Amino acid sequence: MTTSHVTVIGAGPGGLATALLLKAAGHSVTVLEARGEVGGRTSAHEAEGFRFDNGPTFFLYPEVLESIFEAVGRNLRDEIELIRVDPLYRVQFGDGSRFDATDDIEELSRRIGEISPQDAAAVPRFFADNDRKLAAFIPFLQKPFLSNLDLLDPKLLATMPELAPWRQLEGELERYFVDPRVRMAFSFQALYLGMTPKSCPSLFSILPAIEYRYGVWHPRGGCSAIMETMARVAREIGVEIRLDEPVTGIEFTGRRARTVCTGRGRYASGAVVINGDFANTMRTLVPNRLRKRWTNARINKQKFSCSTFMLYLGLDGTMDDQPHHTIYIPDDYNRHLDDIDAGQDMTPDPAFYAQNGCVTDRTLAPEGMSTLYMLMPVAHEQDASTIDWSREMPRYRQMALSQLARVGFDDLESRIRYERVATPATWREEFHVHKGATFNMAHNFGQMLTFRPKNRFEDLEGVYLVGGGTHPGSGLPTIFESARISARLLTEDLGGASVPVTDRDEQTSLEPATATYAASRTTREASAMTRQQS
Repeated sequence: MTTSHVTVIGAGPGGLATALLLKAAGHSVTVLEARGEVGGRTSAHEAEGFRFDNGPTFFLYPEVLESIFEAVGRNLRDEIELIRVDPLYRVQFGDGSRFDATDDIEELSRRIGEISPQDAAAVPRFFADNDRKLAAFIPFLQKPFLSNLDLLDPKLLATMPELAPWRQLEGELERYFVDPRVRMAFSFQALYLGMTPKSCPSLFSILPAIEYRYGVWHPRGGCSAIMETMARVAREIGVEIRLDEPVTGIEFTGRRARTVCTGRGRYASGAVVINGDFANTMRTLVPNRLRKRWTNARINKQKFSCSTFMLYLGLDGTMDDQPHHTIYIPDDYNRHLDDIDAGQDMTPDPAFYAQNGCVTDRTLAPEGMSTLYMLMPVAHEQDASTIDWSREMPRYRQMALSQLARVGFDDLESRIRYERVATPATWREEFHVHKGATFNMAHNFGQMLTFRPKNRFEDLEGVYLVGGGTHPGSGLPTIFESARISARLLTEDLGGASVPVTDRDEQTSLEPATATYAASRTTREASAMTRQQS
């Protein structure tokens, strides 16, 4: 290589994490971001004293990001306050029953028993089995899959009976729980991947295991505050981050990326890291003729995740009687998800998620006021969409307010002091997300591991991918893992120093469940004290 300068396209979580790691390895790094703030879908918007995360509000498994901070000589928890949320969330069903999720498995079993006595005894077995599954799968989330030969890894093949990726999540949960409500309570996490329990591989039963074993966290200021912290640290160690500078093109010599172009200049690059939405970036920045595998035709055939309808409300008054996170699951949940999968209009009683962030973090709103964040999963934009969002937005807004009343958020209309709505069209137009599919390409078995766009992008030379569109997939912990994988591959290819390895990186297994339980019990009281003091 003639230069060790690396250009990162996009200041989302993957781009920022990669920039930190590459700078720690001694490379010169420039991050180019089209928007005026960092974070991408994990950015914030602020208005009239209210602060909202645009996208993710759950922060899970902080160990991955802690390792990245250690690699640059920082301690994540010294840089930003992480508050463990207790209860993890409230799950409320259409029939009025509900339970508050807790990481005390004995207490969780009791609460599940109040809904479904026959299922209470299966709760510890479910978590014990998923502890093993999680421990078996974690190593394969931390390594690249660069060819089909990687699927023949003897260690991976040995885990197949445990992982059973050919089985669907819905069928997996039927092995444990009789009551459909309980199965829904341990499968709604599939929506983090933009999938339904019917289409999601059974191995993703590890998602609730991650939540219950390692906690649900709220960073002070929201998940977007983590992005801002990463950007601050990156600048402090010498990364150049240029905002409001959209990339207009990439110049190639053959298939090798040489220069990244913007309206302000040209950046000669020894390597290029793409953190933009995969489908959108490829179709707009890389000529189709240069892509042998991931052509426009191939991208068009991929299955994409659902999208989301979002309501961001700044309200008079506080709601201290409501939990931080609420998940609402209707009686006709499967029909609702089938309609989304088929690109149909919303059912009368849709599922949704609500965040009452100020019950934990008073910094999100002015004194005496609060924020309310509401997400409804909806169909992504089809080629011939049945939903015209410019026309249907007011109807969906009213539906959202009615649904919020079902779980106790009453009399909202009279209390609204600030309001913003986002639809699939918003995700496409403002965040450049292909089809407004908020969670990228779906995570079915045919679009995972080596079947997903690779971290060292196979169609080009000197180009690396990070983010939800590459291995290992969507969600902040896995996006941070994609950054670690891609940074290591890039430094191997460029030569010179490698990405620093921390003690945490060299751990080969997860903490024993007993140790995690002990830690979770001691932190619940600390979390409650923090809430009272904030």
